[in-house]
Amino acid sequence: MPKIGPGVGVAAMIVKDGNVLLGKRHDDPEKADSLMHGEGTWTMPGGKLDFGEGLINGVCREVSEETSLELDKEKIKLFSIGNEIVHDAHFITLGFLSKDFQGEAEIMEPDEITEWRWFPLDSPPEPMFPPAEKMLKNYLDKELYKH
Repeated sequence: MPKIGPGVGVAAMIVKDGNVLLGKRHDDPEKADSLMHGEGTWTMPGGKLDFGEGLINGVCREVSEETSLELDKEKIKLFSIGNEIVHDAHFITLGFLSKDFQGEAEIMEPDEITEWRWFPLDSPPEPMFPPAEKMLKNYLDKELYKH
C-alpha cells in the first residue's frame, strides 16, 4: 500500500454546556473512510483540507458536510496541533474550538458516521479516534501541542 502524507487534517471540537459533540465511525474499515484506521471509534467532525482551501473554510466545510451544523467563522479558535503517524499514513491535524454554531447535528454521511452524540468533556466514550483523543487532551490540559 502506498504511503500517504504528510497531509493536513482539520477538525472541530464543538462544545455546548460542558459537552463535546462526537460521531461514531462505521465499524467497517471500507466505510469509515479513514486513512488513519479509525473504524469503530468516536471522533470529532473533520477531514482533509482541500488544495487551495483556507483553514477556517476547510473546518467549516467539513463540519457542515458531516453534521449540517454551521459554525460562526469569526469565533473559531485554533487550539490543538497533532502529528499523527501510522504505518501507511502521516497527517498534521489542526484542531479548532467552536462554541458558537447554528443547527442540530444530523447524520449527513451515514456510510461513514453512524451517529452524533453529546458527551461530557470529562468522560468521553471509548474507543476514541486517536487524533480526536489528543485534541480533547490538549484542550483539557490547555496545551497546543504534545510530542
